[in-house]
Amino acid sequence: MRSILFLPASNPRAIAKARESAADLIVLDLEDAVKPADKREARAAAVDAVTSDWPMPVAIRVNGVGTEWHSLDIDAVARSKCDVAVLPRASSGHLVRDVREAIGKPLLAMIETAAGVLAASEIAREVGALIAGTNDLRTDLRLPLDATREPISTALQLIVLAARAHGIPAFDGVYNRLSDIDGFIAECIHGRTFGFDGKSLIHPDQIGPCNEAFGPSEDEVESARRLVEAFSGGAERFEDRMIERMHVEAARRVLERAGQP
Repeated sequence: MRSILFLPASNPRAIAKARESAADLIVLDLEDAVKPADKREARAAAVDAVTSDWPMPVAIRVNGVGTEWHSLDIDAVARSKCDVAVLPRASSGHLVRDVREAIGKPLLAMIETAAGVLAASEIAREVGALIAGTNDLRTDLRLPLDATREPISTALQLIVLAARAHGIPAFDGVYNRLSDIDGFIAECIHGRTFGFDGKSLIHPDQIGPCNEAFGPSEDEVESARRLVEAFSGGAERFEDRMIERMHVEAARRVLERAGQP
């Protein structure tokens, strides 16, 4: 997965459009994107939406532990035909485990608070992927509204480290300026250099640039193929640089992401 598109479960037009998109995962949101007065309607709409086939996996994001809607969401998602559930504001491994066991489906956890960042490793043991919730994280850290990503760079790297330590994917947070595609692409590239596998999105127009940014380029694929073919074992010179088995493994991951043998 590279692109994870979040959309309000209460918006039937957005759901219909998402079905025809190129997103790798759709998340029908019951949490922040839905007004309190619309929570019940959104829950029913999400459950109804996943009764039919989709061309990609579909997740439902429940409301957080401790909210008045959480237990109702858990019951509904457990009975639904969604492929995955998403838990916001994950703060500890045991709470995440309780949610996963109650739902009985694969679970993705959003790391959106200081407590979540510090518990990222224990959370990663219980889930299929970590998602950085950068907006809420900025709020929890009391950063200025116009703060860059620099103040959260340590948190982002800790999320990636936790995911890698437990062999699961990690996904970068959303980009809020919808009309700024250049800025969005730059943030995708920044996230990829941090080691993220993809990014969470809030508009269909972001899907194409996200998939391209987090997918290997033609030059990367060709270089990876040459490296794999040239390697004969041990440390050796390849195109004016030294390579070892670790570089071959990285090159094979590039080919795998490109869907090539």
